[in-house]
Amino acid sequence: MKKILLILAVLTLPLAVFSQNSRVLYFMDLPQNRNLNPAFKPSDSVNIALPASGFAFSFNNNFINFSDIIKTGKSDSLITFLHPDFGTDKFLDGIRRKNSFDLDFMMQIFSLGFNVGRDGYVFFDFNEKFQGRTAIPGDLFKLALKGNEAFAGDYIDFSASKFKFQYYHEAGLGYSRNINSRLRAGIKAKLLLGLVSANFDNNSLGIRIGENYSHLFDADASMNLSGPFTITRDSDGNIEDIESDDKQFRNTMLLKGPKNIGTALDAGVTYILNPKIVLSAAVTDFGLIRWKNGVSNLKTKNQFEFNGIDMTDVINGDKTFEEAGEDLLDSIKDTFSPDVLHVPYTTFTPASLNLAGSYQFTRNLRFGLLSTSRFMGRQVKESLTASANVNLGSSLLASVSYTASNHRFDNFGAGLALRLSIFQFYIMSDRIPVFWNKIYTDSNENNRTDGNFVVLPANWNTLDLRFGMNLVFGHRKKKAVIDACGYEEEPGVDPEKLKQ
Repeated sequence: MKKILLILAVLTLPLAVFSQNSRVLYFMDLPQNRNLNPAFKPSDSVNIALPASGFAFSFNNNFINFSDIIKTGKSDSLITFLHPDFGTDKFLDGIRRKNSFDLDFMMQIFSLGFNVGRDGYVFFDFNEKFQGRTAIPGDLFKLALKGNEAFAGDYIDFSASKFKFQYYHEAGLGYSRNINSRLRAGIKAKLLLGLVSANFDNNSLGIRIGENYSHLFDADASMNLSGPFTITRDSDGNIEDIESDDKQFRNTMLLKGPKNIGTALDAGVTYILNPKIVLSAAVTDFGLIRWKNGVSNLKTKNQFEFNGIDMTDVINGDKTFEEAGEDLLDSIKDTFSPDVLHVPYTTFTPASLNLAGSYQFTRNLRFGLLSTSRFMGRQVKESLTASANVNLGSSLLASVSYTASNHRFDNFGAGLALRLSIFQFYIMSDRIPVFWNKIYTDSNENNRTDGNFVVLPANWNTLDLRFGMNLVFGHRKKKAVIDACGYEEEPGVDPEKLKQ
């Protein structure tokens, strides 16, 4: 763990590391959809989520699928892209010039929502969040897997490399109410408590491969760290290790000791255009965290020679992946000696803009269209989702969706919520694989249709899953006219006024 951290810090080669904005969830009558628009109010009078009763996980990348990294080998076993029989060229054909990994995770610690007065709604949420993003130049994969012969005499530019993640607690207090018979507004103020952060950025980063295959590493880069980390140096002043204090990390998780404070804001509205059409808009997670405790700033502007990044020994079976990593670390740690400062820094939470409209086709069936824009630094990720949503009172909620996103147009999603007495269970995914392949695990080279097999998605570069349980009380019966939440008529709303 310690040595891997140093490799990540210097060369930005993380394993995989931003989408908690579930498209399926947006039009479902669940308490959790107020995280996407604080103007939404569920049809239950009181809702409670107990500790660790809700989870959301999302992973996506823009260049690789399951079928690109695993397949059946010539022997009776599965092989990965590092196996010599896999075909390195085939794997590299799918590599882009700039390759990104995004990872989001959220655990719902506690939430409470209840009606106030005639049409008001107060809610409190406490969540634990992790957000990460990595960008890796394609030439880095090619250099690692093909060796340096193809790059002799060239300068390989890795300045597009990025590595950012942050882990924090989020406590939010919100309120929504009807402004008039057509318009409803909601707002949520959030306190963020930063636990761990790492941000790698660079002005220039690259390797010049000499004609004799020497490697001259050019780095003008910086990395900000905040958390229970200790950086140790050897007698020559070079970084020897980055250690983590497990006890300090546990104390931080339990909200003991100093904190890195941040704030964020959610704001949203819904508007009844007519008795069947409801429009909505929201901005969520617009905020920042100021990291001041346990901060280390690693900065370097240097050139040095090292042995290179060569995974060919791993592909040939002469070394393990771990041994290659050890060699890489030994090659650079004696010459790469960044300055270490302790200056506070600021990170921003990835804000989202949701624009949506829904059409009440029948009493229980509603169609929705949702546009989501997510802002991560200078990059904006767009998606467009069409959905059909069924609401059978308090017993059953169901949704199916289609999303165009992440350079893919086969993103089908589905959600299901079931209520049993006061218990409401839900599960949903925005990315359900459509095509599947059989991978035989004990077939022979001449016959790939016999033997045991596993089934894996054929084209799957995104994983998105949300599930959990709520305690719900006081479900209101459906009425003929939808309200500003999009679900049912509020007391005192005159249906005739909406028709005018």
